[in-house]
Amino acid sequence: MPTTSDILTESAGNWALVPDRSRVRFRNKTLWGLATVSGEFTDFNGEGSAGAGVTGQVVIKAASVRTGIGKRDNHLRSADFFDVEAHPDIIVQVTGLEPSDDRVRLTAVLTVRGVSRPVELPVDVQALDDGAVRVSGQCEVQRDDFGVSGDLLGMVGPTTVLSGELVFTRD
Repeated sequence: MPTTSDILTESAGNWALVPDRSRVRFRNKTLWGLATVSGEFTDFNGEGSAGAGVTGQVVIKAASVRTGIGKRDNHLRSADFFDVEAHPDIIVQVTGLEPSDDRVRLTAVLTVRGVSRPVELPVDVQALDDGAVRVSGQCEVQRDDFGVSGDLLGMVGPTTVLSGELVFTRD
């Protein structure tokens, strides 16, 4: 079985995200920690490049947020949370990586509501049988760091877990 370093060595070139084989999700504690809201974004695209270094970008349409409850989804799209009218895109800009035998740590800049912050994304990289590459992992962010402060009476926890399973094919 190839190691992450082997996969990265064999992955030089340009790559395109395959949205219908990928998922972008989030979860956040609510009701003062008694429940968890889970959701996903259904509209996103991206690309990447591997060679001497790794770069890439994933653009997520904030209005595509889905939790399974329409009223909550509309509230998440409002100025209380994502403010999709003023800030339609959530952007993950990958600026580099540090490989190891079993995992990779991507360095990236996350932009939400026009606020950009550096994030580290620990991910697993897997070569798929059809030549595609799957990158999967998760990280925690503080909502307030990005101006996502909608929170009635302290009901919504401050930490959001972001996760992705992104499949890329050669461009």
